[in-house]
Amino acid sequence: MARRQVTKSGKDKDGDITKLCNAGQSWSPRPKADAIRDIENGDHQYYVAWTDGQETPVTVVNGTTGKYLRTRRDGSTKNNLDDLPDC
Repeated sequence: MARRQVTKSGKDKDGDITKLCNAGQSWSPRPKADAIRDIENGDHQYYVAWTDGQETPVTVVNGTTGKYLRTRRDGSTKNNLDDLPDC
């Protein structure tokens, strides 16, 4: 299982995450559906790194309108996929 650091995220007009990115990586950009499949199948882990060395995993959530990606709720916006730069 490869670990993939996410440094940017793509968003649609509603602000929903559409892809995960890390410039220069062969897997980037990774469409949402592919990232969800990667996580659910245990093929790859995605995470957002903090400046202090901590990491926050990207997880799959089953919402009312389908599956989506997010980081764990921890009271910080430093690692939220919505707050990452666009890719």
